[in-house]
Amino acid sequence: MFVKQNKSHKGILLTYTIGYRENGKVKHKNIETIGYLDDLKKIYDDPIAHFKSLAKEKNNDEINEITIKNINSALIDSNYSSKNLGYIFLKKIYEELGLKKYFNSKQKNLKITYDLNQIFSLLVFSRILYPGSKKETFEGRSNFFETFENFELEDVYRSLDYFNSYKEDIETLLWDSTKDAYNRDTSHTYYDCTNYYFEINYNDEDLVDEEGNILKKNYRKRGPEKNHRPDPIIEMGLLMDSNDIPLAYDLFPGNESEKLSLRPIHTRTKSKFNLGRTIVVADRGLNTSDNIFYLAGKNDKENLDGYIYGQSVRGADREFKEWILNQEGYVNEPIYKDDGKPEMFRQMIFNKEGRFTGYEKRQEFFKHKSRIYPKEITIKRDGKRKVKVRTDQKQMVYFSQKYADKQKRDRDQMIERAKDIIANPKKYDKITAKGAKSYINNIKFVKDTGEIAEGLDLSLKLDKIAEEEKYDGYYSIVTSELKMNDYELRKKYRGLSRIEDTFKITKTDLESRPIYVWTKEHIESHFLTCFVALVILRLLEQKTNKKYSIAEMIESMKKFVSTPLDHDINIQTYIDTILLDFQNIFNIDLSKKYLTISKINKIFKNF
Repeated sequence: MFVKQNKSHKGILLTYTIGYRENGKVKHKNIETIGYLDDLKKIYDDPIAHFKSLAKEKNNDEINEITIKNINSALIDSNYSSKNLGYIFLKKIYEELGLKKYFNSKQKNLKITYDLNQIFSLLVFSRILYPGSKKETFEGRSNFFETFENFELEDVYRSLDYFNSYKEDIETLLWDSTKDAYNRDTSHTYYDCTNYYFEINYNDEDLVDEEGNILKKNYRKRGPEKNHRPDPIIEMGLLMDSNDIPLAYDLFPGNESEKLSLRPIHTRTKSKFNLGRTIVVADRGLNTSDNIFYLAGKNDKENLDGYIYGQSVRGADREFKEWILNQEGYVNEPIYKDDGKPEMFRQMIFNKEGRFTGYEKRQEFFKHKSRIYPKEITIKRDGKRKVKVRTDQKQMVYFSQKYADKQKRDRDQMIERAKDIIANPKKYDKITAKGAKSYINNIKFVKDTGEIAEGLDLSLKLDKIAEEEKYDGYYSIVTSELKMNDYELRKKYRGLSRIEDTFKITKTDLESRPIYVWTKEHIESHFLTCFVALVILRLLEQKTNKKYSIAEMIESMKKFVSTPLDHDINIQTYIDTILLDFQNIFNIDLSKKYLTISKINKIFKNF
């Protein structure tokens, strides 16, 4: 577009004019009348210079209809690659959190040539949209519309040493920048642990001094793993607020017990964030005497924290089991959803012979009872001496037919395998017999081979099966909150499933395992980028009022790309309701099919 001077009997008329080709010939078309030069001189000192400047701006921002008409999509250069635009929403939150300012501030005091913020933001955005190793992330940095440049792969690894030392600062920064903006609620906090594996076949050695004292614990150690992988693992403990937004995390070696992990992260987070009273919700694996006493003491002071723990039913003491099985005091009430509709489940149906015949849809009921019980616990003092303490505890037990069906179904599968092991012991070894072997009397394995030893009188543990059947469907929750009603207690505890969903996001959507870095510092930096990515996704979820799943949001952002066409013009061929909602939330307009590169650049820089 340019300013054309058109001569007429009234004088010189200025117009905005475009040039284009048609059948090989250059043609002009006036698209907007500006005015007569003599009239414009009364307003502007130099009208031609003024409107030439405006024309230049319009060239950067506008695509005229003639240009679009002459663009032939078949002529897209195959050397052009599409660039992701979807990360602009992640970048918006990233900068709102103050991360860019933080890294730029740190950079001033360092004698390094590479940009810490560029590398960290690349690692975070790639972890969400294109998860992979650090090498794959570096090689895929051109996936994004903006350039991530002036650093090499070696610089990515060097930067991890810095990021590791910033963990505490960044956790605090994320809290300070979101506690008010997102109305974060820590009256209840959720804590759980999970593990991540490494594809190596050895444990890390700890660093010890000459006397054998541990100077530095390394992470990669073999330990209990849900899928029974033999690989070394690392444990993560994650603390989350009531809004499902992560607060803090800790890492510890794979061979250490999760039972000891709650107290350090809880103490550190409360002190660092200056939190008030919180009720920690955790599963039965964290339900220990020390953890009970640490949070609530004797439960006789109002200013202490509280707890809600799952309680093992089959592993409970005799008095507790008798109380559960005693049907006196149970209340059986139908369960309804928030919209008032009945909560339904598929109940297993059996014939008179006890054979499973199918499922029947039925309403779920909340059969429950509770009591205040003076529980006696034994705690450790000074790491050695054991002290008995009595603390008041509310204990609630409820029965779920859905849960009963699941327990029976799972056990029946193990029993069928146990029967096959008894009939064909040579088909199995210690690994393939796992789970089912607990239902078999006299089973033993050859130490060297793992095979089932010969000459054994194998039989089903019928007493064990009968004992387990008694407690099918019963679940217990215990709490320091003596006045909390059973419905509220059940609701708060069920919120723990959201932290399990969070772990699933890290492992599935963010593909945080297997882990390819190996030094302790680099492992910690890897999880720091995963943590920040997770926080950003949860905040994005909050902004949409949890309208979409994390997986849906990631998929939409991945599809939102821009492809070069011609004349500084890019084409955007994908849009959906999620992206339109994002654009409304952040007041960003990238919805047009055709945009100039200059216009896109302006949008990215205009935060």
